[in-house]
Amino acid sequence: MSPTFASLRYVNYRLWFAGALVANIGTWMQRVAQDWLVLTVLTDDSGVAVGITTALQFAPILVLSAWAGLLADRLDRRKLLIATQVAQGVLAAGLGVLVLSGAAELWHVYVFAGLLGCVSAIDAPVRQTFVADMVPPERLSNAVGLNSASFNAARLIGPGLAGLLIAAVGTGWVFVINAVTFAATILSLTAMRRGELHPQERTRRGKGQIREGIRYVRGRSDIVVVMVVVGVVSTFGLNFQLTSAVMARTEFGRGPQEYGILGSVLAIGSLTGALLAARRERPRVRLVIGAAFGFGIASGVMALMPTYELYLLACIPVGFASLTMMTAANSTLQMSTDPAMRGRVMSLYMVVFLGATPVGSPIIGWVAETLGARWAIGIGSVSALLVAAGAAVWARNHWHLTVRYRLTERPHLQVTYLDDEDDDATGARARERAVRELEAQQARDRASAA
Repeated sequence: MSPTFASLRYVNYRLWFAGALVANIGTWMQRVAQDWLVLTVLTDDSGVAVGITTALQFAPILVLSAWAGLLADRLDRRKLLIATQVAQGVLAAGLGVLVLSGAAELWHVYVFAGLLGCVSAIDAPVRQTFVADMVPPERLSNAVGLNSASFNAARLIGPGLAGLLIAAVGTGWVFVINAVTFAATILSLTAMRRGELHPQERTRRGKGQIREGIRYVRGRSDIVVVMVVVGVVSTFGLNFQLTSAVMARTEFGRGPQEYGILGSVLAIGSLTGALLAARRERPRVRLVIGAAFGFGIASGVMALMPTYELYLLACIPVGFASLTMMTAANSTLQMSTDPAMRGRVMSLYMVVFLGATPVGSPIIGWVAETLGARWAIGIGSVSALLVAAGAAVWARNHWHLTVRYRLTERPHLQVTYLDDEDDDATGARARERAVRELEAQQARDRASAA
C-alpha cells in the first residue's frame, strides 16, 4: 500500500474514514445551503447576516471547547462521538423541517446555528484526538493527513452537489439529507473492533486541570507560535463560506450552482494538500509559517481576479496553501504533545482555529457589504502575510535559527539551530520546560491542599 494511505491498513480507521467521508459531504452541503438560504431567501443579499450566522455557529467554541477537551482526556471518545453525531443529525433534521414547512425565519437559523455550534464545540477536540486511538503512534501523522483528505474530498463533492440540489428541490431538502448522512458515522463507530483500538491514558478527575492545559501551552513556545499564526489566518482569511457567497452573488451575478462550484474547486487544492500532508512523517512549525505566507500570496491574487472563471482557477492554490497550514499545525501539535494533555491542547487549538470565526466573520461580512467582497478577501491576504513574516522573524531571533536556501541541493531550504543541530531541539526544550513547570505547579497545589 502507498505510504499516503498507510493508515487504511487498520480496520477501525477504514470504517472511520468511510463514515466520516459521507457525513462530511452532508456537512458541506448544509453549510452551502445555510448561507444561501440566509443570503437570498431570508435577507436581501446581507453579508452581515451571513457573517452573524457563521459567528453563532462557531461562538460556542470559545466557551465550551476547553471543557470539551477535558472530556476528551477523561471519557471514552468513541461514545462521546456517537452522542455528538446523533445530536447534529437531529438539529439538521429540525432546520430542514422548518424550511420545508415554510415557517423558517432568520432568527430560527440563528438559533439552530448556535445549537449546532454547541454540539460542534464538544465534537471537535474529541474528533481530533480520537485519531490517536485508531492507529499506532507511528501512523498518527498519516492518519491526521488522511482525515483532512476525507474532509476535503467531501468539500470537493458537497458544495457542488448542494448547489444542484438547491436549484432542483430547495434548501430544506439539503438539510434533511445532511441529517441522514450522520448515520454513516454512527454506524462506523458502533462497528469498530474495540479490542484493536489504542486508547490513550485517561486523565483522572482533579482540580485545575484546564489551567494545567493552559500552563502547558504557555510553556511551549512552538505551540504558541502555531496557534498565533493559525488564529490570525483563521480570523481574517478562512471565511470562504461568506466571501465565496458574496463574490458569486454580487461580484459575478451568479446563482447557487456557481456558488457551489467555487467550494468544490477550492477543495481540489485542499485535497491535494491533504494527500501530500499524509506522506509527511514529521511536520514542523516552519511548514505552518511557510504555508501561511503562501496563503497570503494566493488569496491576494484571488481577490484581483476579474472574471468568474479566473477566480475559479485562483481558488486551487488558496485551497492548497490553507489546507497545508491547517494539517501541518494539527499534526505538529498532536505529535509533540504529551498524550495525557492532548485533549486539552487540541481544545485550546480549536478555540484559536474555529473560535476566531465569530470574531472575524462579522467583520469580514461588514467589509464585504461596505467596501466589496474583494476587499474582504484582501484583508485576509494582508493579515496572513504579516503574521507569517512576524512569526518567522520572532522564531529566527528567539530560537537562534539560521536559514539557507540551496538551489542545486536537496533539501533546498535548510533550517538549523545555532546551539543544536537537531531540527527538533527547540520543541524538545520547550516540552521539557513545560513538564517541569507543570510538575512544580502540581506539587504546590498538593502542598496547599494539605
